[in-house]
Amino acid sequence: MNESQSRVIACVLVAIVNGFPTPAIAIPVEKLRELAENFSSSSPPSLAASDQFTSLDDPMAQVTSVSQLRDVQPTDWVFGALQSLVERYGCIAGYPNQTYRGDRSMTRYEFAAGLNACLDRVNELIAKATGDLVKREDLITLKKLQEEFATELAAVRGRVDNLEVRTAEITANQFSPTTKLSGITIVGIQGRTDNRADINPRDGKKDTDDAGTNINIINYSQLYLTSQFTPNSYLLTSLIAGNGSTAPRLSNDVYLGYEYPTDNQLSIYDLNFHWLVADNLAIVAGVQGINMPSAFRGPNRAESGATGPLSYFAQRNPILDIGFNGGGIAVDWQFAKRASLQALYASNTPANPGKGSGLFDGNTTTGVQLLLTPSDSIDVSLYYVNNYSSDGCLLTYLGDDCLTAVNPNTGKSEPLQTNAIGSSVNWQISPQVTLGGWFGYTNSHIPGKSGNVETTNYMVYLNFPDLFVKGNLGGIYFGQPPKITSSDLPVGNNVPDYINTGLGRPGGQPGTTNQIEAFYRFQITDNISITPGIIHIWEPAQTPDSDSITIGVLRTSFTF
Repeated sequence: MNESQSRVIACVLVAIVNGFPTPAIAIPVEKLRELAENFSSSSPPSLAASDQFTSLDDPMAQVTSVSQLRDVQPTDWVFGALQSLVERYGCIAGYPNQTYRGDRSMTRYEFAAGLNACLDRVNELIAKATGDLVKREDLITLKKLQEEFATELAAVRGRVDNLEVRTAEITANQFSPTTKLSGITIVGIQGRTDNRADINPRDGKKDTDDAGTNINIINYSQLYLTSQFTPNSYLLTSLIAGNGSTAPRLSNDVYLGYEYPTDNQLSIYDLNFHWLVADNLAIVAGVQGINMPSAFRGPNRAESGATGPLSYFAQRNPILDIGFNGGGIAVDWQFAKRASLQALYASNTPANPGKGSGLFDGNTTTGVQLLLTPSDSIDVSLYYVNNYSSDGCLLTYLGDDCLTAVNPNTGKSEPLQTNAIGSSVNWQISPQVTLGGWFGYTNSHIPGKSGNVETTNYMVYLNFPDLFVKGNLGGIYFGQPPKITSSDLPVGNNVPDYINTGLGRPGGQPGTTNQIEAFYRFQITDNISITPGIIHIWEPAQTPDSDSITIGVLRTSFTF
């Protein structure tokens, strides 16, 4: 045996036998297979951070100098051998606390694994033709050692295979159902200017008495209980309670995004089951909480009554609020990388069949949305909604949402069948500026009767993420709530005609309500935000003779 062969064998045997850096018990099972099978790696296989010695990503995983090992001194008899293995062959690793632990015992399996790691390194050096570091004769000698320990390596592979099967079984059955609690609380202080309006009859005379600034407090709380059954399914239950409003209200135009007065009594808002059927397909079904705002992904990423715009109208296209909330089923299908399809069928009161308010005979809504992302900065959604309302109200609570009047001859309003279309666009011009907007149109008719009623709405907005301070948000929104632009329903059912004259004259509303809103959200902590803002409304209730309304708002939101 020549001098080169002797040197290599001495380095390998002395360094590995006296302290290859693995625990005396065993290498973690998920890594043994890598040690035994990965013959092409150029250095010891990487290990998870939870293992007893670190991965190559850790500063002490691969030692580059013996001086890094604080329990190896130059006076130690093994120092020279370790130095050669570390600095010439790079196949020795240390523990996270910068120790080598060379005085610990090891098994033949660990010796075989360590030998294999160093052999891989030598193989790489030879493949790169670095002949000045190692000779081909060295490889022949080391291969003889590998052959000698072939039995042990084969045994390691068998043990690893068995342990992997057992580990996979444990992993598959280790899931434990749990219920997690989260929630949100909002407290808003708001006040508005004096306002008098020409409401009913609409005859050019202001017939309301609304003195004072109407400063009040609104509180809103919602608790979420998420019960996980499997990694791909969970039950969502939410309880909601609130108190206060912007009343006395002159029209739907003054609703804020966090108004839900229940006299602080808890009520169920969500009770539905979520199931991820496949990586790109999800289904939601339940008796409460099936609605388009929760089932349809919206392009406006600032959409939130707690942390986004202040008014209810500025949250989303009112077409997506049709039907409000109830029971039913929804699906979300990501059929392409940049395209998804959402669909929904819901009833506002599914538990009262046969009385004009059941799952199929009440206020029922069918909706479909196509969401497209043609580029990283642009989101576009197109949607169609079909609604049947037993009392002629779409339940959007925005602008003109009751499209038939109470007929004085029958004492009730007629049902409506509605078809609605709309589109929303969101363009992130830069990380700090987003431009967006939407447009919506509805066409409704009374089943079995002639005539129809049409409405339109629109909004344009600018969002300013991280305005002045990272995490804060500014926004400016301008738009028109739903307005009856045309109605030729029969006498007694035509809303604009009924309020104006009652003479059976077709047409639309005489005025146009417009709204502008500006707000700035201060993100105090990850869980607390404060949002001051102002809302101004022209011609509320679509009436030109009504006073404008200005509302000042200070909203505080807590999440947990």
